[in-house]
Parts: sequence; structure tokens; C-alpha cells
Amino acid sequence: MSEVKVNKISPRTNCGTVQLGDSGDTITIPAGATITNNGTQTGFGRTGAVDWQTGSIKTSTFTAASGEGYFVNTSGGAVSANLPAGSAGAIVAFADYTRTFNSNNLTIFPNGTEKIGGVAGGEVKLSVNGQALTLVYVDGTEGWINVQNAEDTETGVPPFIVATGGTITTCGDFKIHTFTGPGTFATTTIAPSPSGNPNVADYLVVAGGGAGGKSTSAGGGGGAGGFRFAATTYCSPSPLKAPAGITLTASTSYPITVGGGGGTGGGATDKGDTGSASTFSTITSAGGGGGGGGNESSQPVRNGQPGGSGGGSTYGPGGTAPDTIVGSGNTPPVSPAQGNDGGKGAPQSGAHGAGGGGGFTAVGGGGSTGPGSPSGGGNGGAGLALTITGSSVAYGGGGGGGAQTSPSFDEGTGGTGGGGNGGKDASGGSPIPHSSGKPGTTNTGGGGGGSGPGAAGAGGSGIVVIRYKFQ
Repeated sequence: MSEVKVNKISPRTNCGTVQLGDSGDTITIPAGATITNNGTQTGFGRTGAVDWQTGSIKTSTFTAASGEGYFVNTSGGAVSANLPAGSAGAIVAFADYTRTFNSNNLTIFPNGTEKIGGVAGGEVKLSVNGQALTLVYVDGTEGWINVQNAEDTETGVPPFIVATGGTITTCGDFKIHTFTGPGTFATTTIAPSPSGNPNVADYLVVAGGGAGGKSTSAGGGGGAGGFRFAATTYCSPSPLKAPAGITLTASTSYPITVGGGGGTGGGATDKGDTGSASTFSTITSAGGGGGGGGNESSQPVRNGQPGGSGGGSTYGPGGTAPDTIVGSGNTPPVSPAQGNDGGKGAPQSGAHGAGGGGGFTAVGGGGSTGPGSPSGGGNGGAGLALTITGSSVAYGGGGGGGAQTSPSFDEGTGGTGGGGNGGKDASGGSPIPHSSGKPGTTNTGGGGGGSGPGAAGAGGSGIVVIRYKFQ
């Protein structure tokens, strides 16, 4: 085989034609060789391939060029595309860049009266999310023919949970959904191949706190709302938390209930109302028990009420040992416990104090009696501070017990975590003015303070927080 080595082949005359071989010959391009076209090709035709224009996403009307494919973004509105003049072998393609063709169509128009699928001047409308279309111009009889139409094309699956609902914030690699009222937590996606439990969500479910009780002198503090949480990502191991979070499933709606705080009774000597429950999935936290109220003639009214944490009782009758019953916490029982008992009121002997409401980590303090010794309303049981939202916030404090005052006799203070202080009764010539029980703090589940004998404090509303890894 003979071989000719040259750097350039030129026609014999300017703008002439150079022919390689004769009709019927085979021209072979060896493996590894590269042909670069810096001019215009004719006669080659196209076999279904286009050069996708990834550097120019189309968002408004444009004219296509043969040999090119276009990604079209219709998220901001419908878009129109004009086809180039048809010539045999011309090819164009279009694809839905944002999977929004259903709501905002892509409409394709022919050049003049050229045909698309045999219809002269007819337009093509792409209206399926994820749709992609390839057109090849064949001849004047049929014009542009669809050679490929893919619909609902596959997308990548996120490797983590995707969900909606509540107020959404982030903390590092974690997304946090906070509900301060009723709503729905809904998953759209979960991790397809769980590794390291990415589909498990931590949670905080706090119910509404109980209201303080009303009395002629010293009402019991309201118990904190039930407090349940799982913490695998934001706090040290603790016997107070659940051993595991909630495993989420895809395309599931989880109704969220956020309990309201208990209200104060209508009468002057009523016990406080119990708070309402909060729920997420299989987790229910019970409302805090209301504080005891009334006077020495009605023991049932003086008793603290059961709940997530129990309400404190008021004073006992006639200088005898108290016969009142404190409100039981962790009612109904769950493990780990959702709260503690309320405190017991002092006997009615001289100045006296009512018991404080139970808190998540401690029982309510007992009331003490005077005169002649330090005495007062029992303090509310302490709650617990968590960083599930990314910052430290305390929840689940019991309300302080009310007090019949002397100059050295004080109301009970609310427990850390939203418990309201108790009130003072300044009867009997005391220079200390009357004061009312204070309400529990909103969205902490804090118990309300007992009266003394002004208004008792209402319980604080609850909260639901859900936390999971999203990246």
C-alpha cells in the first residue's frame, strides 16, 4: 500500500472542491484519530444526537439551531421555542430543566408553514413534568418527526429525610420543625438506604401546664405539662430521655397536637384546671394537674390534680396535720416518667402556705406554716433545659404555691422551665399587699402559680419539636 504524507490538501483553483476517493470507495479513519469541523457540514445528516447547551438555560422565547439540545426552565412562566428552517437530517431537542412543564408549558412552533408530524403550521405543547422531546426533520411530506419523547424522567433521591410542617430552622446538619400550635408534620422522602439511622427523628413533646388553684388564702401551684423527649443528637445520655426516636416513613402525615394550658376555675375557691395533652406520632404527653383550691370545708377541692406533673395541694383544716392529697405526676404512667408529684400544703395554723406544682425533674415543694419560723408557699418543681432547637431553653417547671403572708412569709417561686410564681394573701393587717398567682410561660408547659387570694395563674401552653438529619 502506497502512502502520501502531506500537511495540507488544497483545491487546484481558489474556492474549488477537493474530492477524497471515487464513488463506491471506503474512506477509513483509524482508531484514535480526531476530526475537527471548523466549518459547516452538509450531507452528513444526523443520527439522533444533539449537543446539549448546558451553559445557556432557556427561560424565555428563543429560536433553536439544528444539532442543539436545550434545557428549558419554565418555573417562572410558560416559554415558547421556534424551530429552525427544516433541512433533511436537522435535529433539535428540548428537556424540562425544573420539572415544571405541567404548570407552565413549553410550546414549540415550526418555521412558517413547515410541518410537524405531517401537520402544516401545527404547534407542539410539552405539558408533562420532566418531559424531553427530540425532533428530526425528514422531508417536506412529514416535516419534523418526533423520534424520542420521554415523560416523567427519573430524578435523584435525596439521601436524607425531606419534610414539611411547623416553623423550620436548621442547626448544623439537622433540620428542626417547631410547632407552637396544631399542625401537620409530613414527610415526602426518607433515606433510601438507611445508614446510621438517618430516618430516625428526635422529638420533644410538652403538654400544657396545669393552672394554679384559687383559695381564700393560699392556692396550690399547677403541675407542669407532661414532658417527653428523645435525644440522640443534642444531649448526653440521660435516664430522663426515651431510648430511641421515632422512625419516620415516606409520604406520611403526622398530625401534631399542642396542648393548651389549664384555666383557672370560675369561683373564688376553685381548683385549677388540668392542661391539655400534646401529641406526635405514638408519643402523647399528658396535661399538667391543676393546683388545689378552696378552704378547709371541702377536701376534694383542696387536693392537687393528677397529670403529667401533679398539682400542689392547699392547706389542711384547723391546725391539724394536712389531710389533703397532692396531685400525682406521670399520670398516666409512661417510661421514662413524664413528670413528678405536686407538693403538699401546710396545716392551717397561723400563716400557712400551699404546695408547689410538680416539675419534670423534681417534685413540688411543700408549703410551710408560721408564725415565728420561715414559712411560705412551696416552690414549683424544676423543669429541664434542652438544646433541641439549637439553643438552650428550659421546659416543664411547676407553679409556685400561694401563701398567707406575714412579713417573713413568701409565696412559692415557679420552677425553672416556665413555672409561674404563687400569689400572697395580705389579710390580717400585714403590710405586704395582695398579689395574684402568675401564669406559666407560653410554649414551655409551665404550671400556673397558686392564688393568694387574688387570681391564680393559668398554665403555660405546650410545644412539639421534631429534629432530624437532612444533609
